[in-house]
Amino acid sequence: MLLDTPLCDFGWKAPNFSLKDADGLDYSMGDHIGPNGLLIAFICNHCPYVKAIADRLASDTRELMQDGFGVLAIMSNDYTYVEADSPANMKQFARQHDFPFPYLVDEDQSVGKAYNAVCTPDFFGLNAAGELQYRGRLDDAAMGDATQRTRELVDAMRLIGKTGNGPRDQKPSIGCSIKWS
Repeated sequence: MLLDTPLCDFGWKAPNFSLKDADGLDYSMGDHIGPNGLLIAFICNHCPYVKAIADRLASDTRELMQDGFGVLAIMSNDYTYVEADSPANMKQFARQHDFPFPYLVDEDQSVGKAYNAVCTPDFFGLNAAGELQYRGRLDDAAMGDATQRTRELVDAMRLIGKTGNGPRDQKPSIGCSIKWS
């Protein structure tokens, strides 16, 4: 099911969380906010929208991490319903796309619900104070040709890093619904 994410609720204070990756290592949001902010990406393995952007996401986040941003990806789907999103498959998907960031399992879906995540991919760009400043798409290429894309997420995060505020003009991400249990 194709869904659009809601518009950005500027200044919303993101709740802290602690989740494990597929190997059982703990990661907390508070420990990963970089000096310029934090990007949280709700993604999964099976969604065609995530598959279409996965390599671009890895490349763009690598740059953002070099620019002083933390990055965490969260898989909130009920993987008992969608086996392709299981932790074992998350590890494979992360290796396949060379993710430079932790890819975390939201086992009880509490983080996805607390953030009101709607679809995969769903991006939350936070400033250094943990306040929401971006809730938009990765770029304007979607599932099409990415050779001439506008990197909206990278541009927004860099603005957040410089000013603490995100751009007022944001286009929502489009993707598959999160599979709630």
